[in-house]
Amino acid sequence: MTRTRKGGLLAGVLAVSLALGGCGSAGATAPESITLTVALFTDFGYGPLYEKYEAEHPGIEIEERVVEYTTHHHNLRDRLAAGSGAADIEAVETGFINQFKNEPDKFTDLNQHGAGALKDRWLEWKWQASMARTGEQIGYGTDVGGLAVCYRRDLFEKAGLPTGRDEVTASWTTWQEYIEVGREYMRNAPEGTAFYDGGIHLFNAILGQAETGYYDTSDTVIVASNPAVKQAWDLVAESIEAGQSANLMANDEVWNEGFTKGTFATITCPAWMMGKIQNEAPDSAGKWDVALVPGRGGNWGGSFLTVPKQGAHARAAADLAAWLTAPEQQAAVFTSHGSLPSIPALYDDPQIVGYSSEFFNDAPVGQIFTSGAKSLTPQYQGPRSGEIQIMMRDALMLVENGTHTSEQAWQKVLADVAALGG
Repeated sequence: MTRTRKGGLLAGVLAVSLALGGCGSAGATAPESITLTVALFTDFGYGPLYEKYEAEHPGIEIEERVVEYTTHHHNLRDRLAAGSGAADIEAVETGFINQFKNEPDKFTDLNQHGAGALKDRWLEWKWQASMARTGEQIGYGTDVGGLAVCYRRDLFEKAGLPTGRDEVTASWTTWQEYIEVGREYMRNAPEGTAFYDGGIHLFNAILGQAETGYYDTSDTVIVASNPAVKQAWDLVAESIEAGQSANLMANDEVWNEGFTKGTFATITCPAWMMGKIQNEAPDSAGKWDVALVPGRGGNWGGSFLTVPKQGAHARAAADLAAWLTAPEQQAAVFTSHGSLPSIPALYDDPQIVGYSSEFFNDAPVGQIFTSGAKSLTPQYQGPRSGEIQIMMRDALMLVENGTHTSEQAWQKVLADVAALGG
């Protein structure tokens, strides 16, 4: 069993102390008993996998620590700079991977631990996304985001809206239509509810469908000059001004409570969001459903497992990272937590394609997400994309709490991005 720390506190302990067996890299050898730490920014669904790995690899104990998204990535940045304190395995979200792969000297080059023999597992663009320009491979891909909309059937019914997923999908073929459905919802909204959770999630989904986002491929920031960014901003601001947002900030405790309390009727839903909903609101099973996203599909999110060089067990950590991201484990995480595999061979696996989620009213989530993944063209992520996304989140919150008009907040975020440089 694993040791798990959330917010840096030890939540549970059970050690396995036996003799070590090998995994992954040929000839791998580890001490008789070691603890590998895995640092994440949300629940990746790895708990049962850790137990399986420990059982199959006597002498390995795994300790997981989870902190909030922004704090996690800033902690990793600071610990890499300090040369100590990083976990043996550190998850990095797609918005931050370019920033970290520009410092390959701070990470174990997984090519030195058998990565080359594994590269054909992943989507080509996923493999390339974590490869430094000088050729070092710093991470193994976990999931890709995909995109849909998760919605509360019970709240839609109370508001007098259609509840069937096909009808819901047909009602919002564009983001403007989604906002119009939101206006209709708010006219008869159940007391204490809003149409969606918070502006940044809607913004991320809309911008995620554009060919380019915050950067061009030369790593030039184009927030001010890319019309897609302002168009996404204006649509979200329109919906906020119409009272459709629950004004919740992603990844904080109040947002988490919003799932439990049912304070919003829809949420833009990359595949990994299904796991978030199930974790935060297990009693809402059957009330949720999944519809197609307005527009042309899209991608939001996805992560990588990296091995910082400062760790004492680089080879054992690399073996564990390779195992956690192998096809069998990615398939298991998809059916338990909804995270869409980054391994294309799984997109034709009947167990994946045919998977329906009982929690989400038997929605055919395997079909919904894998069909889009096959043709997915990812948006280029620059070195500071993750930080710019946080700036966008904070600026939209200013509109949501009424301290800034949309234009005032837009000018502020432009100034903040310009000050960031790069």
